[in-house]
Amino acid sequence: MARILLGVSGGIAAYKACEVCRLFVKAGHEVVPLVTPGAERFVTAETFRALARRPAGDDVYLHLTRADLLVVAPCTANTLAKLAHGLADNVLTEAALAHRGPVLVAPAMNPRMWSHPATRANAEALRARGIVLIGPDEGETAEGELGVGRMVEPDEIVRAAEELLAGNSKLKGKRVLVSAGGTREPIDTVRFVGNRSSGRMGVALAAEARRRGAHVTLLGANLAVPAPLGVELVETPTAADLEREAIERDADVVVMAAAVADYRPALALAGKRPKDTAAWTVELEPTTDVLATLGASKRPGQILVGFAADEGEPGLARAREKLGRKNADLFVYNDVGRADIGFDSAANEVTILTAGGERAVPKAPKDEIAAAILDEVEKLIH
Repeated sequence: MARILLGVSGGIAAYKACEVCRLFVKAGHEVVPLVTPGAERFVTAETFRALARRPAGDDVYLHLTRADLLVVAPCTANTLAKLAHGLADNVLTEAALAHRGPVLVAPAMNPRMWSHPATRANAEALRARGIVLIGPDEGETAEGELGVGRMVEPDEIVRAAEELLAGNSKLKGKRVLVSAGGTREPIDTVRFVGNRSSGRMGVALAAEARRRGAHVTLLGANLAVPAPLGVELVETPTAADLEREAIERDADVVVMAAAVADYRPALALAGKRPKDTAAWTVELEPTTDVLATLGASKRPGQILVGFAADEGEPGLARAREKLGRKNADLFVYNDVGRADIGFDSAANEVTILTAGGERAVPKAPKDEIAAAILDEVEKLIH
């Protein structure tokens, strides 16, 4: 899912930011709390670190790393002014200057402070820069005054954040089917023919599609990592299971990232074969080419994405040939001959192939590779 910088400034509404943090984590997002010294008068940074499930030894420059969204909740009049004028005297305001992406601000202050011309001018300056302000609401404030100044409720902030994360993505509202992991083809009730795929790449693609507002179904083949929250998971342990579920489901975009076995035992034993001194010959038969089957029945407007896990330049050449032969719209080639990417790795390096050309994506974490792949998918959506 997304990496969210959660800025908490020094108002009594800081206690509500705890619920904002909890809801973001519950939705599967990575949250980096940025707690100002003023906010720590009300809620400690340790509380937010625990709610965000962050380790105690976090990078001191984490607030300056890439993030998908900056949320400031609550945003006091003082912090609002700092954001408007580009001041950077704490981790939150430093992050705001370094952040390149959408920003959501939830003001919270005394009603007379909110209505002051200086505050109104600061709010308009932020809006003019494309920053989204949500609230404040009308009601009774902590000091007992009635008026506009209360921070909006946490669930509203989270809902607005999800809208910003989805943005203008062409995947918003689309049905996306993703396969992930590696199938296991039984030899007997204990042994199987399998591969080393962990499912990390497919899971990252499912999470990124969900972040962009898609309705995602994940066909999971023996995943070594948990499925993202907000995604429908369907277990497909064997090639036959994956074939059946993929064919039965209609989707606008189909991403076949799973490593589906090319062969399975021609005869799987009903029980466990006891070990003895005799040789054991297992005959393998080819499985159905699920991607080619989907390509043959692809409906107009549907986008089909295939993956080619192969080695070197010959493997890349085979991926180019598969693109047309299997009637796919996009193919992703990754070199599994390298030990530093692909299987058993948190990183990948791929070449994205379409009829219009090729794009090499350098080595990066798999969530960033997933974003690059879906960027190319969106270009194909009319």
